[in-house]
Amino acid sequence: MGTEVKNTDTPLSLKKFHISEDYGFILPEPLTDLPAHYKPWMDIARNVTELISSHSLRLRIHDMPLLETHLLQTHRELRLAHLALSTMTMGYVWQEGERETVKVLPRNLSVPFCEVSRRLGLPPILIHADTVLANWKKRDPDGNLELLLTLPGGESVRGFFLVTLLVELAAVPGLKSILDVINGVHYNDVAMVTKALDVVSQAIDSMKQALKLMHEYVDPSIFYGILRIYLSGWKDNPSMPEGLVYEGVQEKPMEFSGGSAAQSSILHCFDELLGVQHKGDGGAFLRRMRDYMPPSHKHFIEDISCRPSLRNFVLQQADEHLTHTFEQCVARLVDFRSCHINIVTRYITIPASRAKQLRANKQGLVDELDAIRKAPTALEERGTGGSGIMVFLKTVRDETKDVYIPHCTNGNQVLPDAPMTAIQKAASELTIE
Repeated sequence: MGTEVKNTDTPLSLKKFHISEDYGFILPEPLTDLPAHYKPWMDIARNVTELISSHSLRLRIHDMPLLETHLLQTHRELRLAHLALSTMTMGYVWQEGERETVKVLPRNLSVPFCEVSRRLGLPPILIHADTVLANWKKRDPDGNLELLLTLPGGESVRGFFLVTLLVELAAVPGLKSILDVINGVHYNDVAMVTKALDVVSQAIDSMKQALKLMHEYVDPSIFYGILRIYLSGWKDNPSMPEGLVYEGVQEKPMEFSGGSAAQSSILHCFDELLGVQHKGDGGAFLRRMRDYMPPSHKHFIEDISCRPSLRNFVLQQADEHLTHTFEQCVARLVDFRSCHINIVTRYITIPASRAKQLRANKQGLVDELDAIRKAPTALEERGTGGSGIMVFLKTVRDETKDVYIPHCTNGNQVLPDAPMTAIQKAASELTIE
């Protein structure tokens, strides 16, 4: 939370920003189908993987009718439409890999996609709000999860998106406690702030435990060699330096970043709450990623940033328990970001090195070699969002450390994992069957 104070007398509520008490930023109970008029979209979107495999997706999309969007009336209908159209778009662009990209998205896809995007306030490209927040359903009464739509990569794709969904779900108690922190600061209630920050701290640790499930459910060679290109955009991507023309929308090519963890609202919320400031190119990238979030979620982040500074409150109170709890929050956020760096190392940095080796030596396991050959070489040092991935992530982590309270002895200690919570238990029981 910054030092500038605005609108501090306005109560902050999740409902005002279309955030669920139970699901946080996740869209509760997404629709699984659109009105019958949009069957041509759903028929293709549900079969994108098979159509890419047979090199026939582009042909199917060329034959697809141009449908008006006015029959899409509810927010959930628009979100499913955006998911379907963006999934088709990524498949269309990347069907033949990075060396046979297209320059134009046909009007029967681009026109409705841009209209749906305009109505939602989202960009016309596949984003975190599509693949994770609005792309799930309960497969059975036990709560096992399934994707609505998928991309090439089989079970690793399912694991990647559903584990990320569990990270979002693990954050919910902390997200709700942000309100208590802000109210506690407003009413000068040290006990209230301390208690709420402890919940935030445990939620961040639960997020880390969920994130670590990536190792169990996602194969690095499949993520790097097959899935990753379909999450890549046409901004800061050497494979598509001129961007993409959305036919029937405008003649000039448009540039949009691909899917990125930076498009998740929750870490932006925790950064604003704790006073973490991201500067330079990394900070600019993170601020730009807020335009890839549902507008109401972006406004929630901005509202947090306008509240009185929590860190200044902690310094002014000089309360030992409050200070310790604040430090614990920061330490767990640093720890989460270190865990994310480890994930990126295993799923991007190491496979990128292996890819170079395989291309140089023309050797390796056949399956691995085939997967690596499909990997986008232009993204070897970059994230799908277009950022220089490792430098960016390490800078973000180091900037998080900057909010530690001076002369506090516990700031750099490795904290023990928080007690197992209900969401961690649910995450640990995720099955990929």
